[in-house]
Amino acid sequence: MKFFVTTCIMLTMGVLLAQEGNKTETIRVSPLLEGTLLMPADSPNPPLVILIAGSGPTDRDGNQNMMKNNSLKFLAEGLAERGIASFRYDKRIVKMIKNGQVNEKGIRFDDFIEDAVLVVEKMRVDDRFGKLYVLGHSQGSLVGMIAARNRADGFISIAGAGQEIDDVIVDQLAKQAPGLTENARQSFDDLRVNGVAQNFSPGLASIFRPDIQPFIFSWMQYNPQVEIAKLEIPVLILNGTKDLQVQISEAQALQEAKPDATFVIIEDMNHVFKEISGNDLENSKSYNQPMLPIKKELIEITADFILQK
Repeated sequence: MKFFVTTCIMLTMGVLLAQEGNKTETIRVSPLLEGTLLMPADSPNPPLVILIAGSGPTDRDGNQNMMKNNSLKFLAEGLAERGIASFRYDKRIVKMIKNGQVNEKGIRFDDFIEDAVLVVEKMRVDDRFGKLYVLGHSQGSLVGMIAARNRADGFISIAGAGQEIDDVIVDQLAKQAPGLTENARQSFDDLRVNGVAQNFSPGLASIFRPDIQPFIFSWMQYNPQVEIAKLEIPVLILNGTKDLQVQISEAQALQEAKPDATFVIIEDMNHVFKEISGNDLENSKSYNQPMLPIKKELIEITADFILQK
């Protein structure tokens, strides 16, 4: 037992020493936006990457209330070790939930774009940094590519969709609940044409309940292939082979729309950047393993892209 305790203390000291010198700063961008700036040690005028989280009430570390994996936190810390600064922020809905201000009917996809633009605009005039990059994960990929246009020096997509969101969901249903596919397609078509879907199956209520239809409708107005093609900056497209939520075909669609992008598929990486060697149960469990590190290749590939001359 003494050996175990001593070992734990040594490991903890190792983590502290590895992070010594890195500086963190809490920055409030707006009443609904707050995040963490992580400045690497001994790196004057470092490049800065803004990390944009995926769907749901996701905080700056990549966590939700019932899902803690620290994916974005670990990515930020790994990049800091390579001399790259980062700013990661809570999505506005996190603050809204804390303040009891959530009104699903009033939330639009464009709100997330406006938030990202606000963050980019604030950070790009900060003279502590060199080049500025935007990194979007999952839903944040589409948000990020729109915010990065004419504002950033480079863009990174991790597990980003390559199709419009209705096509992504229909494809997912075809694999998971094929009996609902036809009704979902018709409901999305109704929503796109009429701004409302009414004749949806009870099994699709989580997607088409009236309160979130305006949000889904606003999300459907953006095509990731169109948006990424507009970028005239270096682009990196990443996906993992063990991602249960976003198929490799989505990353391939983005790459086809942006042929000059750097395109990398990371073996055994799942949706929250963890290394998965086993089955889907291991994969699912990793979403709630906050101490499990992320794939080193993700940090290395991202850092190399940002630091390239």
